[in-house]
Amino acid sequence: MIRTVIFISAFIFLSISALGQNDPKAISILDKFSSTATGAPSVSMKFLLVTTDQIERTNDTLAGSVVLSKNNYKLDLPDNIIWFNGETSWSYLPAEKEVTITKPDKNDNSFQSRPSTIFTMYKKGYKSRLVEEKPDVYVIDLYPEDLKNELIRVRLFIARTNLDLKSLEYKRRDGITVTLIVKDYNLKQNPGSAFFSFSPDKYKDIDVVDMR
Repeated sequence: MIRTVIFISAFIFLSISALGQNDPKAISILDKFSSTATGAPSVSMKFLLVTTDQIERTNDTLAGSVVLSKNNYKLDLPDNIIWFNGETSWSYLPAEKEVTITKPDKNDNSFQSRPSTIFTMYKKGYKSRLVEEKPDVYVIDLYPEDLKNELIRVRLFIARTNLDLKSLEYKRRDGITVTLIVKDYNLKQNPGSAFFSFSPDKYKDIDVVDMR
């Protein structure tokens, strides 16, 4: 009986320790994934964004697209278009015919402020683990080192052949899971710098709220 207790205790300890360490194979895959994405002129994605609330028992889905280049991006959602050129952000609401201009904090590396962090977030503040090698994808989990982080886990599905991002799942402590399902992934577009800035000439008769 004593030996059984010792064995179980040791197994639990080793399991917890393993979660606190980086999986070398996961890091190797993520390094290649990151290098492929950040080395391209841009990353263009068409996606479905699924938000599941386990407490409220709701499930919302919306379609969108995003083009990322370094820290610049343009995000198109059904009711909101956002441009960010590395310095200034423009958020346009078509229904209200209103654009809000802000200058985000440069130290804010959250996904909302810098979507491109999905390619590099594993490098700092997270432990990585290769959960499964399916015939077509790698399944990799990232666990925040900060136990107070609102995220419990980030799960990436990365294509084995070309290292395209297939899906990304954020599981939060408040019972909400946000899943990005990638429908199209393109590394060949080369948008100019103007693509990531709002063009007033294209949007007439709108209200401008400048909060810089």
